[in-house]
Amino acid sequence: MKFFLFILLLSFSIPARAVEPDEMLKDPVLEARARDISKDLRCLVCQGQAIDDSNADLARDLRLLVRQRLQAGDTDDQIRQYLKDRYGDFILLNPPVEGKTLPLWLAPLLILGTGLTVAGLFIKKNKTKV
Repeated sequence: MKFFLFILLLSFSIPARAVEPDEMLKDPVLEARARDISKDLRCLVCQGQAIDDSNADLARDLRLLVRQRLQAGDTDDQIRQYLKDRYGDFILLNPPVEGKTLPLWLAPLLILGTGLTVAGLFIKKNKTKV
């Protein structure tokens, strides 16, 4: 039973790669660049995954677009900028810290702060009842 549980947990820890063999470029250098770029781009369907890991159709389309632009001779920065112009900063898994992206960076802290405040008030309220 323990062995089964170990295998089950291990299977969840291995990241699934969604890149299909027919998407891969024959040039290993270009393919490595494509994978590197894809790991930094957010799947617009899954939102919590990079397009490199997502099985969504849109993620596949974006992976293919990255590879097409690489084959056309674009630099990594040109490809990122093209996608950023098209989809906004949200396409980047790690958007730059600037005025318009500040809510993306501060939201987790605000949510955590709110949760801790609510938990603290709940604990304080229940302590006084005892």
